[in-house]
Amino acid sequence: MKNIYLVCNAGMSTSILVRKMQEAAKKKGLDDIHVEAFSVEILDERVDTADAVLLGPQIRHMLGDVKKIVNGKCPVDVVDMRDYGMIRGDKVLDKALKMMDAK
Repeated sequence: MKNIYLVCNAGMSTSILVRKMQEAAKKKGLDDIHVEAFSVEILDERVDTADAVLLGPQIRHMLGDVKKIVNGKCPVDVVDMRDYGMIRGDKVLDKALKMMDAK
């Protein structure tokens, strides 16, 4: 199972995007992909199970802090603002998959 974590301020605004990403994974036949959203405050509790971490664009200013928390255990990046705003789960999933491949 591959875990893609989306982190944001409260973990609420990314829930629709998570659902769209899961739908896109199913369409691609990727049953081993798990996507979850939660607040950046609990990332340190979950980092050991992460295969990719994506930040919501509203907390892009925390990228450096999140990279410190992750400490090289997996790739970290920010979700494109347009993909986030238009809830393009397929595009965000593709980004996460590319991040994991490059690891």
